[in-house]
Amino acid sequence: MWTKKQVNQHIQVSKILLEIKDLAFNLIKNNNSITEYEVQQFIKQKFKEYKLKSSKHPPIVAFRQSTANIHYYPKKKNSKKIRPNSLIMLDIWAGLNKPKAPFSDITWMAYKGRSVPKDVQRVFSVIVETRDKCISFVKKELCRGKMPIGREISQVTIDNIRITGFQGKMNHYTGHGLGNTSPHGNRQGLRPSNKYSIHCNYGYTIEPGIYLKNKFGVRSEIDFYINSNKKLILTTDVQKKIKLI
Repeated sequence: MWTKKQVNQHIQVSKILLEIKDLAFNLIKNNNSITEYEVQQFIKQKFKEYKLKSSKHPPIVAFRQSTANIHYYPKKKNSKKIRPNSLIMLDIWAGLNKPKAPFSDITWMAYKGRSVPKDVQRVFSVIVETRDKCISFVKKELCRGKMPIGREISQVTIDNIRITGFQGKMNHYTGHGLGNTSPHGNRQGLRPSNKYSIHCNYGYTIEPGIYLKNKFGVRSEIDFYINSNKKLILTTDVQKKIKLI
């Protein structure tokens, strides 16, 4: 379980990551030929400036078809350049560079253009609906005096993605625990195999995604924990619309 100090450290780094996300989007907005790799390196530099620790994997910065790759880490060679009408995915994670300080982990979507295409907007709407249904499920279970079970939260995602016609297009778990040496903690997360309740005073992600091969992908990732009063606390902003830049 997290101590009160660790909870505060997580909340602090969550705010910093949201600031870095905005800085990265502004960088893309103001540079019409910047590459995925260059944005990734900008984010890594901000981690240093804010004295953050990260993991062995670099931040995910994906343009256009790259967003369909769940774990896309751009390289300097063959990194895509931004251009008009580009979908953008940022997935960034870090913790304060202090002993046992827990991570935060967020994913946000943006679009460089005048309006989001209808097919992209449809998928984003499904992801937002799925994410929000998971949040509502956790709150309802807590209101019933019950700690939510990992696989039951996962099933909310599975069911909603299936009924909206995107079954088989996610290919990763609904969420994971947040560690203090990497973004993935050692407690079982929101996955079909976890038959146990999630824990109070410990952070988790909710991050449904849909990935259409060779086309595009959409993911929304937020962090939360359940406090000692059995109340769900969201520790990151919740994206409602794809950001136009």
